[in-house]
Amino acid sequence: MGMSVGEKSGGLNSEINITPLADVMLVLLIIVMLIAPLLTAGVTLTLPEATNTGDKPDNDNNTTVAVTSDGRYFVDNVQTTQQELLNSINSALDRKLERILLVKADVNAQYSAVMELLDQLQRAGIENVALITERQVGGAGGE
Repeated sequence: MGMSVGEKSGGLNSEINITPLADVMLVLLIIVMLIAPLLTAGVTLTLPEATNTGDKPDNDNNTTVAVTSDGRYFVDNVQTTQQELLNSINSALDRKLERILLVKADVNAQYSAVMELLDQLQRAGIENVALITERQVGGAGGE
């Protein structure tokens, strides 16, 4: 409580001073704004480039499988083993409204790792699969 200034009563003021509250809220907002992009960074990959690409937004409604250059698999940014890969993919697809699987493979990933993934998806009956690439800038077939 603060003292009331300018009144003749000389009593205590029971109003809340919101200046410290506003300061704390602004500091929390700045912290959230700085940390939020770091939490959604995901798996670091160098995607191959292609000229014939279409735009597909990368959002939370999509299920993504990433194959790194050293052969590790990530389903929605969570690392999984090759043995648990199909179970992780099925549980991720069950949680989403859209049953489309986006495959992101590093440009230096082994061909056998990507083919093993696609083979497992075919045997499991998962048909809606899209390969994610970077748009080639200044390519022969570019626009």
